[in-house]
Amino acid sequence: MRIIPCLDVDKGKVVKGKKFVDIQEIADPIVLAKKYVEDGADELVFYDITASTEDRELFLDTIQEIRKITPIPFMVGGGIKSLQDIENLIQIGVDKFSINSAAINNLDFIKQAAEQYGSERIILSMDVKKVGPGKWNVFAKGGQQDTGIDAIEWAVQGEQAGAGEVVLNSIDADGVKEGYDLELTRTIAEKINIPVIASGGAGKKEDFLLALTEGKATGALGASVFHYNELIISDIKDYISKQLNGAEEE
Repeated sequence: MRIIPCLDVDKGKVVKGKKFVDIQEIADPIVLAKKYVEDGADELVFYDITASTEDRELFLDTIQEIRKITPIPFMVGGGIKSLQDIENLIQIGVDKFSINSAAINNLDFIKQAAEQYGSERIILSMDVKKVGPGKWNVFAKGGQQDTGIDAIEWAVQGEQAGAGEVVLNSIDADGVKEGYDLELTRTIAEKINIPVIASGGAGKKEDFLLALTEGKATGALGASVFHYNELIISDIKDYISKQLNGAEEE
């Protein structure tokens, strides 16, 4: 059970919005990365949120600077569209590669990447929105375009293609701080055999616990609650440990 801070980066700065809109600049990613390592993060995620939509290369210099101060597993996403992009990130020490748009354009890219670098390093990232009762679709272009792809089927296809993990971003819950979409997370976690990281909606310590128990996620990702010091990672981990240990004792 992992607590994972996420750095959504645009033009070299960490930004955050709500439901993928109203994006505002927050802080320097290097400063936050250092803080999150000290606070006990299990992993760190860096998303270059406009690399794909602007069709440009990732900010490798910034990523390299973060890697230097990050001894924990480090995942990077946004703009990864070729094996050469992955190779460039490997050269600067990145551990995991989150693939979203490139998989939508060509799911075979997941297969190629997994065969080349190992499934455990290839992560399928999904931006998902509810479109009906018990039905969610995958969205592209920063959550603005409905691809018409069923999210549950997409997760299954991603696993079959070779992804070793899924990052499940709920657009409906993003930045709202009213809790993760437990129905969505649980539905997908029960359909696939690879780990699911819940993303979108963290507002309080209980939300992380619910994602990791009722939601059946193996990791819970948070952003603004950490950026604004509303929650401290070590406190969340202590809370979850006490809750789970107490339940076992009962």
